[in-house]
Amino acid sequence: MNLVIPIWEHGGPLTRQIYSGLRDAVLSGKLRAGERLPSTRELAEQLHVSRTVVLLAYDQLLAEGYASGRRGAGTYVTGALNLRVMHPQTDSFRFRLSEFGKRVAAGPPQMRDELRRHRPLRYDFVYGRSNIDIFPFESWRRLLLRNARRARVHELDYASAAGFPALKEAIAAHLQRSRGVVCDPSQVIIVNGSAQAIDLIIRVLVEPNDSIAIEDPGYQGARHGLRAARARLCPVRVDHDGVIPERIPSGARMVFITPSHQFPTGAVLPLARRLALLDWAKRRRAVIIEDDYDGEFRYGGQALASLQGLDREGRVLYLGTFSRTIFPALRIGYLVAPRSLVPALTAAKWISDRHTSTLEQQTLAEFLSSGLYERFLRRVRRSNGARRDALLDSIDSVFGNSVEITGQGAGAHIVLWPKNRLDEAAIVARAEQRGVGIYGISGHYVARKRQPGIILGFARLSPGEIREGISRLRGILDPAT
Repeated sequence: MNLVIPIWEHGGPLTRQIYSGLRDAVLSGKLRAGERLPSTRELAEQLHVSRTVVLLAYDQLLAEGYASGRRGAGTYVTGALNLRVMHPQTDSFRFRLSEFGKRVAAGPPQMRDELRRHRPLRYDFVYGRSNIDIFPFESWRRLLLRNARRARVHELDYASAAGFPALKEAIAAHLQRSRGVVCDPSQVIIVNGSAQAIDLIIRVLVEPNDSIAIEDPGYQGARHGLRAARARLCPVRVDHDGVIPERIPSGARMVFITPSHQFPTGAVLPLARRLALLDWAKRRRAVIIEDDYDGEFRYGGQALASLQGLDREGRVLYLGTFSRTIFPALRIGYLVAPRSLVPALTAAKWISDRHTSTLEQQTLAEFLSSGLYERFLRRVRRSNGARRDALLDSIDSVFGNSVEITGQGAGAHIVLWPKNRLDEAAIVARAEQRGVGIYGISGHYVARKRQPGIILGFARLSPGEIREGISRLRGILDPAT
């Protein structure tokens, strides 16, 4: 018998290729049930390979039940195989989605990757991304390698769901020092980015039909998570000072806010509103979720202390992530919770993924405790400050008084608000034709009444690139352009 089994130079191990060729022939019906296979010596000669290679392939077929051996008679295709289920090959099966699955699947495309473009643009003012070019990767690699070399065997076993103790201690110390967070390490839960922190909070604290207040415009991740949990969303308008506490519905039992650098407008919530928000939560017996988005980046003075640091009743859950300050692939964040909630949130984390990668936690703990992180943050603030200044100067030169700007006091993006009512999508499309990536703000609104705006991130462009990119937008706000 001559079998055609293609052998490719870069197709992987020869044994695997021969096994796969015979297996496919059985499943397709080319080799029928009960049919005798060539002897290993014969097939080895046909394929010009070692007989040992063929023997190993036959052993795998025998082990998996595709073939059976008869003493002194050779190897045969197993006769008891029901191959009708293999023909024809289609994707006709339809899964029955749960209600949760239906709500998630119905989410808008932006939820999947709102910043992915069909083609790269030379001047892309992408937001929500850190400048990975200035991160001290050599120092990080040395710490990572050192931790990998000295790791004991028991440290590579399953670890605590709440996180690596040394990292919890380092984060608590850093947050107390730089963000005014009042906590001890036992209140810190290590999570896979702020997205998991939000998911855990929703799972533990939100019931279907609960009224939850969210900023409008606001962070889509929190909105989609709440919708998937069948919460009743209560959008609260945001102005140049952030969320307006007086507009929060009386029936809301929780509010999600980004007070340090409101996402996406960039507003910084002033002290008077922070106190009003805490007073609202006290009167309504409600909970506040503080997402400290870009809280580490402040220009022209010290960063405002956290809202959590003003809380005297344990109503505020505080969350943040190192994906924004270090690099996005480092999926490590933190959730600071009142002590009474730590057991439930830790259990939910354990159910979700057992624990966050221990080796990366150990490395990050050393990165924080050694002072490397704070030195890196100072460098990032200087870098972002220079880029922000170049962006503001360019906007003033190109657009003058035709736009208003928010978000320039903190973070790594600003928002342009055209004074004339314009088609946001058309502006974004015209910019793309000029090789410039800009982003509309409308997708972050819940309410139908939306003010057009343009989000411009500046962390990943040099000052020169920023000036050139903005210069290419000259006249773009003119409808006749």
